[in-house]
Amino acid sequence: MLEQHFSSLLTRRGTMWQALFRRPAESIYPRVRGKCGAGRHVVRSERLLLYTPLIALDLMAPAAAGSDAEAQRWLGSRPDELVRHEETRELFLSMRADDDLSGFAPRDRFKMMRKLEKRSDGFFALTAVHVADGRYAGATSVDLRSGEIGGWLAPDFRRQGLGAELFRSAVQFGHRHLGLKVVRAGAEPTNSASRGALTAAGFTPAPGPARFTLGDGREIDACWYQHRQEATSRCRGGS
Repeated sequence: MLEQHFSSLLTRRGTMWQALFRRPAESIYPRVRGKCGAGRHVVRSERLLLYTPLIALDLMAPAAAGSDAEAQRWLGSRPDELVRHEETRELFLSMRADDDLSGFAPRDRFKMMRKLEKRSDGFFALTAVHVADGRYAGATSVDLRSGEIGGWLAPDFRRQGLGAELFRSAVQFGHRHLGLKVVRAGAEPTNSASRGALTAAGFTPAPGPARFTLGDGREIDACWYQHRQEATSRCRGGS
């Protein structure tokens, strides 16, 4: 589990949080300003900014966003992908993408600021940040090999129509950044929120396997959707 490597996040939470310097909202995201390039992708929507994770924190905070029981009912992530400790989740989800990390213990600060290497397995993840306040809002992903997308939102950003916005961003990412003509997504038939968000994002029903195995080994019923666009492109972020 992710928080096993961050002892001071649990033992020094109060004092270190007071030491963090918060920048004004207007200066958010210095790491992702500009256009796609050098292996980096940036997608903007009305309320979200999505970008290729650049440092370890860009993966840790979105992992915390999807580690609660409500999200895991549908996601079924592997145990090593979860942030199980509630206080650690709350800390990550209180942070903004531009927070100064100097208040953390040096060991934890080093781990959070570690630069990520570019993946070579055809799997592309995007970290989602809420534009209004800069907090980490969730994540989405596209598998270049299958065209399948996934995504989730942090508890504070659910039930606000952001799911459709997140999936529309994934569609844009697949068609206009990665050159995919067809983007696919699966959902459990009883997951009305996910199915509604996919429909609102322009997905239509599509054939697919009736059963699907999640990362935690659970096998679920599945229904499938797709979004097709003949005119595609690849951006300077590369694939």
